[in-house]
Amino acid sequence: MLTVTSVNVNGLRAAARKGFVEWLGRTRADVLCLQEVRAEPHQLPEEVREPAGWHVVHAPAAAKGRAGVSLYTRREPDRVRTGFGSAEFDGSGRYVEADLPGVTVASLYLPSGEVGTERQDEKVRFMTEFLAHLKDLRERAAADGREVLVCGDWNIAHQQADLRNWRGNTGNSGFLPEERQWLTRVLTARDGGYVDVVRALHPDTEGPYTWWSYRGRAFDNDSGWRIDYQLATPRLAGKAVEAFVERAASHAERWSDHAPVTVVYDL
Repeated sequence: MLTVTSVNVNGLRAAARKGFVEWLGRTRADVLCLQEVRAEPHQLPEEVREPAGWHVVHAPAAAKGRAGVSLYTRREPDRVRTGFGSAEFDGSGRYVEADLPGVTVASLYLPSGEVGTERQDEKVRFMTEFLAHLKDLRERAAADGREVLVCGDWNIAHQQADLRNWRGNTGNSGFLPEERQWLTRVLTARDGGYVDVVRALHPDTEGPYTWWSYRGRAFDNDSGWRIDYQLATPRLAGKAVEAFVERAASHAERWSDHAPVTVVYDL
């Protein structure tokens, strides 16, 4: 069995003070993908920088205090790669991957965007480059007899079932038609060729949501978005036997505005 968890920690130093350390001590995950770490490794407490029993790679952003992704694995990876060969984005702390026996696992933090701003233009440029990488990664892995699993905060709700207030967000970044069409391409055999593992196991479910705004009572009312995904090559996706969101019991017990997304694969 391979258990993989992905979560946007919304600042790992803050999350560590709010309960992430205790959660890390309890998790049964074999692989943990973190996004929005927002810290250099030396700024992190030792218990999250190099926790006992884990092999860790941190990929901070060149811009201090922004983005940043990390990978924690129980087994030492055979290879680690930071970035995906992009001149613009490889220093932005948005992608890291590791080769484990038979599978390449990656942690992704796709830009969030904002309509009518350079941030949205940046998001579009990232998506264009990243789709090409996803296709190449899948093809290279297939040639080597490997599977691929890309986990992270994709900052796109794909379908109406992936956010509570979809009608009020049709003009907002994260639910724009062109963003959703791009994600469809990622999930189409002739383009990306990946499978949304959680949706495959829960095809008729609203959500399960993975992010709730800190504003208002979004969490209490479960007015959330599903923007955190585990996307796998079809053969690996077919081995997923359980998928769930580790939603906190209460607003006060949250250590991030996202919740961990966990999938168990029967290899």
